[in-house]
Amino acid sequence: MGGRFETWIGGRYVRSRSSNKFVSMISAISMLGIAIAVTVLIVVMSVVNGFERELKDRLLAMTAHASIENVDGELASSTALIETARKNSRVRAVAPYVDGQALLVFKNELSGAELRGIEPRLEDAVSGVGGVMQAGRLDDLAPGTFNILLGVELANALQADIGDKVTVTLAQGRVTPAGVIPRTKRFTVSGLYRVGMYEFDRRLAFININDAQKLYRKKGTVTGVRLAVTEIYDAPAIVREVALAHGELVLVSDWTRRHVNFFRSIQITKSILFVILLMVIAVAAFNIVSTLVMVVKDKQADIAILRTIGARPSSVLRIFITQGTIVGVVGTLAGVALGILLALNLESIVGFFESAFGIKFLAADVYFISDLPSELRYGDVWRIAIMALVLALISTLYPAWVAAKTAPAEALRYD
Repeated sequence: MGGRFETWIGGRYVRSRSSNKFVSMISAISMLGIAIAVTVLIVVMSVVNGFERELKDRLLAMTAHASIENVDGELASSTALIETARKNSRVRAVAPYVDGQALLVFKNELSGAELRGIEPRLEDAVSGVGGVMQAGRLDDLAPGTFNILLGVELANALQADIGDKVTVTLAQGRVTPAGVIPRTKRFTVSGLYRVGMYEFDRRLAFININDAQKLYRKKGTVTGVRLAVTEIYDAPAIVREVALAHGELVLVSDWTRRHVNFFRSIQITKSILFVILLMVIAVAAFNIVSTLVMVVKDKQADIAILRTIGARPSSVLRIFITQGTIVGVVGTLAGVALGILLALNLESIVGFFESAFGIKFLAADVYFISDLPSELRYGDVWRIAIMALVLALISTLYPAWVAAKTAPAEALRYD
């Protein structure tokens, strides 16, 4: 019974109906502060999670899980290596490729780019580039057609479109009586792709592997082979298994080695943001201290009367702990609800403001990702809510202890 009256009084103090409404307003402000802090932390963590997910998906969409190359950049035994890789049960797909640098020229525009020669039938299984096509088809890169597939940013830089003839110029030239003349070849733009990462959309172009071998004079050789594996986090071990089974001296690489700094920086940023924004929750939670101190000061006479009629100090302690806990719980629940709502609809909200005000939150030429992604992880929500509740509970202890130590005679001396 005693616990019920303590909870009832603590709740009444939160929604005080006395002539002094200032305490209730301070309690509401404390709730609002906790709610805003929790909301911000949930939204920020969701955005960081979204960046991590998008970065991983988009990087793997263009770079494959692992690759094997020869030490001199020309792999003559690609057929044997492909057969060896296919025998590994953890390798899902294999595709050869030819890489090279080139200068792309169209009318008065020019741009450097990385040319990647691929087999369209095999490439889609290791990189998924066919799934990001904006125009044309990956199968249009047939051997001998000298078609080229451009990223949308690269096409915009060249002001080229489907059907246009783009001149590809190589640094390696041919020697003539008139001197060294750069090798050039005209390619027809047959398709456009968009990954959503400026680094790829602006710098990478695809051609057929046979056309690339002719262009770079790699008759019968390729730069290397790319692997798609069943477990992406086991890619380092799987590519080494394939290389050892092949038995020749080769260079191996995987997505964790090529892009480890991206993911490491995201994890560090996420940890730093969590700690910083947790301090915001702490500031909001410790506003409860000032709220309860004011309540204790305002309710001195009430505390004295309760003590006079037999309430123990522990009961007074529980009354004010209850009041602070209600403020913390209500603020946390409101923040969690609002944070989940915003995190789940963040992309739509950002899109609305971008279209309404004609602004772009993430410039494509500055950031790797031009869209603002969000991925809500309920493990983060639980951790944030628990930390907020713990901080709110800790904030109640000192004011409640002061109230419990109040002497009835001292409190009623001037009343």
